[in-house]
Amino acid sequence: MPIGFRIRQNTSKVSADIAARFKGMPVANVSDSMSRMTAGGPRLRPMHASGPLSGPALTVKTRPGDNLMLHKAIDMADPGDVIVCDGGGDLTNALMGEIMLSHAMKRGVAGFVLDGAVRDVDAFKERNLPVFAAGVSHRGPYKDGPGEIGYAIAIDGMVIQPGDLIIGDWDGVLCIAQDEAAAVLKATEAKNAAEVVAMAEIDKGAYDRAWIDASLKRLGCSFEG
Repeated sequence: MPIGFRIRQNTSKVSADIAARFKGMPVANVSDSMSRMTAGGPRLRPMHASGPLSGPALTVKTRPGDNLMLHKAIDMADPGDVIVCDGGGDLTNALMGEIMLSHAMKRGVAGFVLDGAVRDVDAFKERNLPVFAAGVSHRGPYKDGPGEIGYAIAIDGMVIQPGDLIIGDWDGVLCIAQDEAAAVLKATEAKNAAEVVAMAEIDKGAYDRAWIDASLKRLGCSFEG
């Protein structure tokens, strides 16, 4: 099997229950619960109108400007899968548009993350499937390959293995390794609960800010006047 032009079926993926429990959780809070060490980069922005993304990754690597393997991935996807495509960050040619979007929705794809461009942006907003991409180009793609499906990819240093959990909201996109998802979920739930308490304290005017001066003192900041 030639490296760089091959397809492999997912053999395991994060559970639908875990994906559902993450859906709607602030990506920023999940990121904080992972020590802020993982990110897909600031270029991945929502192309849809509203709503969060959550689901197991079906990974794709394409030659920049070519979407043959992305077409195949849509045909392979299980309902609820998120198709994550490393298109090399190239924005010269769009990797997908309205027709592919419509076909993917018919097959129950939960969303897309594309390190590349899309076109037919009005259709993405109208149909409102969660789609994150690096940009927009009216120029269409080629369909010659090569590429890979079902192997590890990386976007801006964020490594995605097949079956990992992909989440996204207006703050960006994040990958959570499937064997770490339960632990990250527990930590994020605790952080969410702490923020609820903090917001209630702000509303009551009782929010403790003593940590700021304590930190400045510890770091050696001088005060004058």
